[in-house]
Formats: sequence, C-alpha cells, structure tokens
Amino acid sequence: MTDAPNDPAAALRSRLDAVRARIKDACHAAGRDPAQVRLLPVSKTVDETRLRLAHAIGLRELGENKVQEALGKAEAMADLDDLRWVLIGHLQTNKAKYVARFAREFQALDSLRVAEALDRQLQAKGRALDVLVQVNTSAESSKFGLAPDEVAGFVRQLGAFSSLRVRGLMTLALFSPDPALVRPCFVRLRTLRDRLRQEAPSGVAMDELSMGMSGDFALAIAEGATTVRVGTAIFGDRGLPDSHYWPGLASAAQPR
Repeated sequence: MTDAPNDPAAALRSRLDAVRARIKDACHAAGRDPAQVRLLPVSKTVDETRLRLAHAIGLRELGENKVQEALGKAEAMADLDDLRWVLIGHLQTNKAKYVARFAREFQALDSLRVAEALDRQLQAKGRALDVLVQVNTSAESSKFGLAPDEVAGFVRQLGAFSSLRVRGLMTLALFSPDPALVRPCFVRLRTLRDRLRQEAPSGVAMDELSMGMSGDFALAIAEGATTVRVGTAIFGDRGLPDSHYWPGLASAAQPR
C-alpha cells in the first residue's frame, strides 16, 4: 500500500489515523486514558466499496442513520461476519423488524412503543440488542430524543424489555461552531448520566455517553464521552446535507 493521493485505502487510513490522533490528544488534555473512548465511524451515504476498504484497514464497527440504507449494506456485506452495525438514527416502530435482523446496537431509543416493538422482534429471533437512550440536551424542536427531565421515568420502564440491554445515553449537541453553546449539551448529558447511575433499576447500566462528532468531539471527550461518532473526518464530505438525516434542520454549522 502506498501513500499516493490516488490510493483510496491510503487516503482513508490517513484520515482515520488523524482522527485517532485527535482523540488521543483530547484525552491527554482532559487527563483521560484514550482507551476509555470508543471511536464509532459513521458511514451514512458511504458506498460499499469504501466500506470494504474501511474493513480492510481494521474498522469493525459502522454507524448508520437510516434503517433501509443500513440494512442494504449489512446484507451486501454479510460475508464480513465480524462487522458490527450500529443504528444511530431515529427509528419508527414499523422498521423495528429490520433492526432486529442486523443491528448490534441502537443509540437513539426515545419511545416505549419503539422499545416494545424492538423487544418483540428480538425475542422472536432469540437476540438481544445494546441500546442507548437519546436525550435532547439542546431543547431543539427539530431533534428527536427525550427531554432531560423525562429520562429517569423512561429508564425505569425499560427493565420490562428483557431483550434490550440498556448501556447509557446519547445526544446530538447544538449545531454551532461556538464551544460555549455546544459544551453545555455535553455537561447536561454527563450530569444526567451520573444521577441516573444512582437510581437505575437492576439490569440497566448507565456507563456509556455517546456524544461528540467530527466538529466537536474534543469538547465531548473533555466532558466525559465514552463514544464519539465521527463521519466526515474519516470518510470525507457527504453528497447530502445533514438536514436529510435530521429532518427540520435547515443546515448544520459543522461537519458531523
């Protein structure tokens, strides 16, 4: 493998190495062990050829927003049986049956109806699914997720769904280049997680904080992120705007 500009694998590896170096630097600045932070590459709109290159250079997890796009990729790359698919976008109940077929993790749970639908489908398949509860820490009507004061009651009810392994919380911070506006979203999620740890029912874990993307993950790491979701910094700019994936957003101020 060469470092030539026209070598797609080399270019992908270079961007991935740069992201990992930024994560390491952010962890050191925050006095944290880089091993505490998981990098989840976000592969929405990325084609199968490039995803196979990503697998070839060592990536074993991919995050997707839209169920049908993710399912198509999972089926097309079923020969890569060590590839773990993570759904990070909003889910409608009628698509729970697809998620139960291929996903290993779901990071956007914010509805008991979805929890029930997922649990029913998973039980039928004899599977379990790691889930994170999505919290709307920016109080934007354009975003999905529970309000922070609704999360404790919601989490208490999740113990009824034995196929769902609750691991923690996820958020999308305010889309802004201003750290003073973005950081409070991460602080709210960490503070909420720390409180929920004290009162979570048996079988419900509150260890994970999935927060931070290409433009703001250093801030998220400083505030305790355990997973950062990085797309464009690894795979390059997308052909569709973020409003395609988060309906209601006119635009995004920074790459996700």
